[in-house]
Amino acid sequence: MSEPASISSGIAQRYATAVFELAKDANSVPQLESDLDALDAALQGSADLRDVIASPIYSREDQGAAIAAVARAMNLSPVLANTLSLMASKRRLFVLPQLVVALREMIAADRGEVTAEVTSATALSPEQSAKLSEVLKSRVGKEVKLKTAVDETLIGGLVVKLGSTMIDTSIRSKLAALQNAMKEVG
Repeated sequence: MSEPASISSGIAQRYATAVFELAKDANSVPQLESDLDALDAALQGSADLRDVIASPIYSREDQGAAIAAVARAMNLSPVLANTLSLMASKRRLFVLPQLVVALREMIAADRGEVTAEVTSATALSPEQSAKLSEVLKSRVGKEVKLKTAVDETLIGGLVVKLGSTMIDTSIRSKLAALQNAMKEVG
């Protein structure tokens, strides 16, 4: 991880820990989760919002006013709204995407869930997703949520990332391994 990315994730982690602990103490973790869904959707859907949080052109006051308006419009919980306001006053809004990721991880860990990133050549059916989730659950002993993506260049098979473990059963990787083995022989 590069140094700026490491610094950003460290900042986000500290804010996320504070927000999560406050939400947990207030028994408002479900509210926090719905707030995160709304905030993440806003970040994904609005280039203007991404510009406001990332651009150094905007002053602290402009960022604070913008994020306060977003928090009011989305009816965010006071804990999250106040945290966003504090982040704006400290010029830390640029870590907002990492904050969302860190909070989601904390909520999942609190529930005893883990997230597996699954990339397949074609979209998985609901039955395939359920079966894969059960197999992974038996392997790790925790509830597994799947984050799926499609990459047609895999040709077939799956690439599963679960924590630090990666399982690559794709045809593409098997062909690459076969190609490397043939180069070693000749």
